[in-house]
Amino acid sequence: MPVRTTHKGAISFGLVHIPVGLYKATQDNDIKFNQLHKEDHARIQYKKSCSGCGKEMASGDIIKGFRYADSQDDYVVLTNEDFENAKSEKDRGIHILHFTDISSIPSIFYDESYHIVPETGGDKAFALLRKAMLDEGKVAIAKTVMGNSGKLLTILPTEEGMLISTMYYEDEIREIPKPVANIEVNKAELDMAKQLITSMVQDFNPSLYKDEYQERLREIIENKIQGKEIVSATQDQAPNIINLMEALEASLKQSKGTTKKRRTPTKKKEA
Repeated sequence: MPVRTTHKGAISFGLVHIPVGLYKATQDNDIKFNQLHKEDHARIQYKKSCSGCGKEMASGDIIKGFRYADSQDDYVVLTNEDFENAKSEKDRGIHILHFTDISSIPSIFYDESYHIVPETGGDKAFALLRKAMLDEGKVAIAKTVMGNSGKLLTILPTEEGMLISTMYYEDEIREIPKPVANIEVNKAELDMAKQLITSMVQDFNPSLYKDEYQERLREIIENKIQGKEIVSATQDQAPNIINLMEALEASLKQSKGTTKKRRTPTKKKEA
């Protein structure tokens, strides 16, 4: 099945324009379920109907309206032309505002990721921008409009190409619900925590991480299809440790044991 572009535009910085297409870089692999009637297992349907006349609506019958007062009928209707008129010339492309260090962007601002693929005529400028950003160790902050939403973007160069991550605006970030207590940390506990962290350090390798919950769900589904008995997942029994220092020491001991198991034994050289 061919991958479709989510958005087409042109990256612009200075007077340079690079025609590109954006392709979603992630996918949702969670198992999808249908909602069924408990009694006869028939599917539950969701129909779009008019609250006034009760008729079922086709997509061509539906328009967008903004309710500007408390009354149920006080709507202003917006057409596709209205949405287009709201776009400036810069909104129609992907306009780079400035470059920055990726470490300066708090991770809470990131949303979805897309592969950037140059369109016909954009390969050379695309390669130039990617290489220059890689060599300088910078990412770009940009803006565009995707659909009917203004998007703040980060453009990230990689060894294989470039990615765009959509970002939240500052006014979309919620404040922490309550202040975190500034507790004085015990030095011995802090040193032990640092040891534990050091003992658990390893390179990020995406092939190591699997969604075990989804795998167990698939196993349950397969067993139900075959009429087999469903067995609960094995529960790990955590030791009953109350003292923080004891918990750190036990964790460190456990981590060192796991590290030893991971190491491949070296073969002895033949005499």
